[in-house]
Amino acid sequence: MARHAGVSSMTASRVVNHHPHVRPAVRAKVEEAIKALGYRPNPQARATRTGISQIGMIYSNASSSNLSNYLMGAFRQASISGCQLLIEPSQVHPSPADAVRKLIEVGAGVVILPPPLCDDPAIRALLEEAGVGAVRFATAWPQPDTPAVFIDDFEGARLMTRHLLDLGHVDIAFVRGDPEHSTAQRREQGFRDTMAAAGLAVRDDHVADGGFSYRGGLEAARRLLDLTQRPTAIFAANDDMAAAVSAVAHGLGLAIPADLSIAGFDDTPVATTMWPELTTIRQPIADMAASAVLLALGMGRAGGGGQVQAELTLIQRASTSTPPAVRGSTTSAATL
Repeated sequence: MARHAGVSSMTASRVVNHHPHVRPAVRAKVEEAIKALGYRPNPQARATRTGISQIGMIYSNASSSNLSNYLMGAFRQASISGCQLLIEPSQVHPSPADAVRKLIEVGAGVVILPPPLCDDPAIRALLEEAGVGAVRFATAWPQPDTPAVFIDDFEGARLMTRHLLDLGHVDIAFVRGDPEHSTAQRREQGFRDTMAAAGLAVRDDHVADGGFSYRGGLEAARRLLDLTQRPTAIFAANDDMAAAVSAVAHGLGLAIPADLSIAGFDDTPVATTMWPELTTIRQPIADMAASAVLLALGMGRAGGGGQVQAELTLIQRASTSTPPAVRGSTTSAATL
């Protein structure tokens, strides 16, 4: 099939396995060859070639709006690739390490580790001792010697902060995530560095802890919106916390974005079910989960594994606009 399409066997395999990072023209050539040759993949043969038939996946936050995309992307790729996913929620165990041990005991050949487990050296050492591979998922600190799927969290936060600055906001507050997550650290650093580059200090009372949860976002929003000098914009480090900020703002009678602009990160389903729809940074979680499964399968082959950096995009919706002071000065100038 690869010879018929005029591509390498690796490229043909990526198309067959629905890998997202293949140029459209190349994908079309391989798909034409598949159709012409009547090719049908053999899942059992794939498992035999890789030596890996069971891949473990852990999740720690059952209420996260990212969870469905994370699982569905992995399930889709596992079905295509002919491997079995072993799903284990870490919160039902005394510790995350016990969840990892459970996956080792039931025969996982590789375990996909989401934050914060992906950055825990003790967890990775546990897997290494058991001879089980690890794929780090959504880490902000990828290492060259470990398979990983990630985005540039710093750049995503920089893009969003720059968007708010370009609208005219200077009083921008930030709701940060779980400090144990490398992604939370990098997103906060991206916000702070971009504010500093604009010559703006970040006030201590304009940064609140949200822990990446909706409940945490509610507490953070109440604190920020109870200030005598309220921010004109709040950038939350994920969409769940941004949705919580929106709920508190609505409860206080604030109009969004007329009185307060709100921005998030991840572009999870909640971003388009809240009102108004959320300006956010799109992180392609489903595609990233599919890539993690492919990396896990690749670890069973010589020279397999590797790293995938997914693209992020700023998605502007109705929750952000110019601050009241900027709108007021524009209106006044227009009436002169």
